[in-house]
Amino acid sequence: MKPASAAKSYDSVTLRQAALVAGFAYLLNPVSYAEFSIYPKLVVAGNADQTVQNISAHVGLLAAAILCYIVSFIGDIIIAWALYVLLAPVNRALSLLTAWFQLVYAGVALCAVFGLLEVYHLLATPYYLTLFGSGQLHAQVWLLLHSFHYEWSMSLIIFGIHLVLLGYLVYRSGYIPCLLGIALFIAGLGWMIAGLGPYFLPNANLDFTLITAFGEVFFTLWLWIRGWKVQEPTVNSQVDPITGVP
Repeated sequence: MKPASAAKSYDSVTLRQAALVAGFAYLLNPVSYAEFSIYPKLVVAGNADQTVQNISAHVGLLAAAILCYIVSFIGDIIIAWALYVLLAPVNRALSLLTAWFQLVYAGVALCAVFGLLEVYHLLATPYYLTLFGSGQLHAQVWLLLHSFHYEWSMSLIIFGIHLVLLGYLVYRSGYIPCLLGIALFIAGLGWMIAGLGPYFLPNANLDFTLITAFGEVFFTLWLWIRGWKVQEPTVNSQVDPITGVP
């Protein structure tokens, strides 16, 4: 049986390593490209016929968006692990809860993407047009796209809770700028409002919530640029892993 000291030398992950892994995983996450570049080109609000024509003419774009979403959610698993390691010294129990919220978000969002896979299957297979007819096929596609929209919004609420908890941990960390914690907290509130919009404020313009997402951008840049300088907490400055009290 290996001594405890030997096991630690091989199995432990430093805060610097966790910060860099999270930073690069954020940077390589293509969800923004799928959500803000590809999806708006295909889906026309309030126009099912034009949406079906767009997707039918650019089925490859829909496939690219689906791939971007799936890669993003796999990346979220890596990010959840890295951020848990990075912030465990602040409060291990709360850091674990924060990671679980991100994992649940990724799971819910991945289930939502299955609806886009059905849309791709319906429009990439000519047989379905002859089977359903154009009217029924368009209605089916429109329903699946709306289901994706509502399920994706629900996942954003969960992601917003994750960011609020993450912001609190960053604020209390002492080794990450507290302003980033405040920015992440605000970003979380923004995503929660945006996610609740389709359910409670379907006609409201919530584009302002996109501004709050810059908190995530600043945090990503900090992880990438300054993450390699994170100092390991000293024994005297560490907090209790359960209560978070020094």
